[in-house]
Amino acid sequence: MENLKHTSEDISKCPFHGGSTTNETSNNWWPNSLNLDILHQHDTKVNPLGEEFNYHEALKKLDIDTLKEDVKKLMTDSQDWWPADWGHYGGLMIRLAWHSAGSYRLSDGRGGGGTGNQRFAPLNSWPDNASLDKARRLLWPIKKKYGNKLSWADLIILAGTIAYETMGLKTYGFAFGRNDIWQPEKDVYWGAEKEWLAPSDERYTDIENVNTMENPLAAVQMGLIYVNPEGVNGKPNPAKTALHVRETFARMAMNDEETAALTAGGHTVGKAHGNGDASKLGPEPEAAPIENQGLGWSNPNRSGVGRDTVTSGIEGAWTTEPTKWDNGYFDLLFGYEWELTKSPAGAWQWKPINIKEEDKPVDVEDPSIRLDPMMTDADMAMKVDPIYREICEKFKNDHAYFSETFARAWFKLTHRDMGPKARYFGPETPTEDLIWQDPIPVGNSNYDVNLVKEKIANTDLSISEMVSTAWDSARTYRGSDMRGGANGARIRLAPQKDWKGNEPERLQKVLSILEPIATEFNISIADTIVLAGNIGVEKAAKNAGFDITVPFSVGRGDATDEMTDVDSFDVLEPLADGFRNWLKQEYIVSAEEMMLDKTQLLGLTAPEMTVLIGGMRVMGTNYEGSKHGVFTDNIGALTNDFFVNLTDMTYSWKPLENGLYEIRDRKTNAIKWSATSVDLVFGSNSILRSYAEVYAQDDNKEKFVKDFVKTWAKVMNADRFDIK
Repeated sequence: MENLKHTSEDISKCPFHGGSTTNETSNNWWPNSLNLDILHQHDTKVNPLGEEFNYHEALKKLDIDTLKEDVKKLMTDSQDWWPADWGHYGGLMIRLAWHSAGSYRLSDGRGGGGTGNQRFAPLNSWPDNASLDKARRLLWPIKKKYGNKLSWADLIILAGTIAYETMGLKTYGFAFGRNDIWQPEKDVYWGAEKEWLAPSDERYTDIENVNTMENPLAAVQMGLIYVNPEGVNGKPNPAKTALHVRETFARMAMNDEETAALTAGGHTVGKAHGNGDASKLGPEPEAAPIENQGLGWSNPNRSGVGRDTVTSGIEGAWTTEPTKWDNGYFDLLFGYEWELTKSPAGAWQWKPINIKEEDKPVDVEDPSIRLDPMMTDADMAMKVDPIYREICEKFKNDHAYFSETFARAWFKLTHRDMGPKARYFGPETPTEDLIWQDPIPVGNSNYDVNLVKEKIANTDLSISEMVSTAWDSARTYRGSDMRGGANGARIRLAPQKDWKGNEPERLQKVLSILEPIATEFNISIADTIVLAGNIGVEKAAKNAGFDITVPFSVGRGDATDEMTDVDSFDVLEPLADGFRNWLKQEYIVSAEEMMLDKTQLLGLTAPEMTVLIGGMRVMGTNYEGSKHGVFTDNIGALTNDFFVNLTDMTYSWKPLENGLYEIRDRKTNAIKWSATSVDLVFGSNSILRSYAEVYAQDDNKEKFVKDFVKTWAKVMNADRFDIK
């Protein structure tokens, strides 16, 4: 048999050794090169189900009742290789779902439980997610049984929800509809730290001022979901911790009452694990040896389960009956005084003073043994902070109100990143419209589109005005949590109508012309705005010699002020728009990188970004009519001139002091055009230049127009889940 043992010399000669992708290697050599990897996330080639697979169609074949019974049985069955605390997996499954959903952040909509991303690095190996690999393996037989009809993302959240039901909580509802991803979201920014649980100071300008946490981050330390349970930087101080809890949960779209309810409700069941030396645990899943088969944090010296489990390092249950939904959390928190102590693993936690024996929870393995409960610093914050204390005392005195508030907050936590209700599936989908779902009424679909287009086309609106307004309305969409977009026409409401990037004066002029047309035909302003943008594109295409119709779908509705959570929409305000060559101000991050981030949120590929930039420039849609990057003498015609002139070597490029560039004729030295770095990166970056060259070719003028129209329609319909 061939000897498979390799020497170091053999490895050094292996052309495939290292495992780095070409782009990763290139960025190591040239770190200032624009990294386009974020636009290659979730490429269809990595999806084993194929492009034709439709999860919502598959869900129609799912036997939901039988599935729920299987998950309920799991809570107390399958105790062989990973025995549950008190014989019930409820606490573990709740933590699985919670930590999956809890990575969501409002600022850019990334994270959350909507994609099953917890299966992949780095989330599967975060310190805060220790032993959740076991929870997913416990669910595998169910996933295997239901196959393509049940995504991992749905199953993980469902398991946590059913766990609460089996413990006595009446949940608010549950919706299926989360599509799985198939590779790590490695380009999501989780922080700049180079080590797990690095001090919080590294992501705050001033640790004493919680508002100075770096955006878009929401957790206080690398590898945590929320806050450090031991206190800020591991130093107990409940009053100080309360401030960080408030900021962290606010960045995850929760108010004070929701935060208090989730904290209390999450700790009403289950326990924390720290009965041992955490330093003795094996490596996390991504670093574990191959024979571990994707499982991490092995305990080589003890059983690693039951009373020997070590995860957070904190040890103990919060309540007397940790497998029962009751008021036990408040009874103990407010019924006793608490003092600092340390767990067997050396973590700071709080213990009750002179607790009655009957108030102690029993041991997870031996019910004849009773042990002290514990509280984390975040729990003590609920008692010390005056706002949280008032809320929790109300919960304590009204268990029904607490249960309802928690159930609603849990539903929000686990559905926040799913987007509009049109994406929800299943018999337990709540009928109530919740403001955080950004509700939009159904619009009129029964009208003559051509008559409306004719009316708009006969106005005095320019191509630039129509296209820019439609773009500004649609560009708010982000595929991370399916918020924003043209549907709802919220561009005419606060706060969007006043955003600097929307050019309020120009916006109001356009709306004053389009709104009467919408009224005349009894259609939504949202449809009218998109139609106007389409007309602008069609006119520009005709000016370039191409007669083409932009695809259009009727039925958008108009949201109202009452349907709009103004504060939560602030995070959608564009700070930059490379497609309209605009920056609100100078940032540490380059304009090109901000363009890539927005492109990814819009769900566009690098070629789609390229063709949109070229078309938007020649149609004259730059912010406030700027001429930067408008490489054409025929503004308003959808030509490929941007690419033709960008790649024309009869010109030279010279940087100016203000971050702009001038483009000169090599022979005459006359200034021909001006540009920003966003414009010139399509000629300097080797990948983007390859796309630019395609569209600059003499035989691709028609392809450019067709590709632009297709991509434009994709953006305009990105939020139309009602027709997908």
